Amino acid sequence: MKFSQPSPSIPSLLPLCTLSSASLITATGNLTLPSIPTEILGNVYNHWIPLDNKTFDLTRSISMPVTNPVTIPMTGSRKSAVIEPSRSALVIIDMQNYFLHPELSPRAESGRKAVHPMLGMIEGFRSKGMPVLWVNWGLDARDLLDMPPAFLAVDMGMANGTDAGGLLMRGSWNARPCGPLYDAQVGGVASGTDFYFHKNRLSGLWGAQTPLGIWLEENQITTLFFGGVNADQCVWGTLLDAFYKGYDVVYVDNIAATTSPEYATQMVKYNANLDGFISNSSLILSALA
Repeated sequence: MKFSQPSPSIPSLLPLCTLSSASLITATGNLTLPSIPTEILGNVYNHWIPLDNKTFDLTRSISMPVTNPVTIPMTGSRKSAVIEPSRSALVIIDMQNYFLHPELSPRAESGRKAVHPMLGMIEGFRSKGMPVLWVNWGLDARDLLDMPPAFLAVDMGMANGTDAGGLLMRGSWNARPCGPLYDAQVGGVASGTDFYFHKNRLSGLWGAQTPLGIWLEENQITTLFFGGVNADQCVWGTLLDAFYKGYDVVYVDNIAATTSPEYATQMVKYNANLDGFISNSSLILSALA
């Protein structure tokens, strides 16, 4: 196996490795080694293939089957990515009443503006058979035993003429997806296109394992598109943990928002560009159409 350093003009996570049928690696099981020398980022089981024009093939074609790959335009320093739809998913973080409803979060105007493009992304992913993953705060009594004191739930009282319930407790009104997203989530889960995961920290992937992490592993998902609120907190925390665990991460900037100062969003986009990819729903939906 021959190693060489990538061009400094192309962001990368690992050194380039050149593979071919002449490599010391033996093509057994699911492995299909290329007949000509092929540069990869990573290893044969978890890799990108750099292509021309700062495009990266994320399909893991050396070790996994490829069906109908799609090229997604990006807006960061990596200009496009080839994804395998059967191993790609949309991850929606915390688009809940507590964070978005005007009575509970009056400053969340940018988050409410993200609802419409989020609904478009949901339909676009469903149309390609790509799963939609709802990852929301949903605490239960067991969670409260070892939660940091700063996160301990309190009763929310009344909101919008409704008993809002305990703060982000599962089953409460304040923990539901906001507005039309609630119907989208309920309908999607009922039809089997969408999946719902509770979390009890900012990140839906914190620690050794979570319900979301188990599902991703069992379904061999490798590429994750992120949106939701707040961009610099729960969205970023989950995206960063996904990056640490070896997933491809795509930050979809017009379906993510925060009530934090603008520099917090700049931080997220700066680091998402280093760790993965940045795009927007219009570019993604055009590619999926």
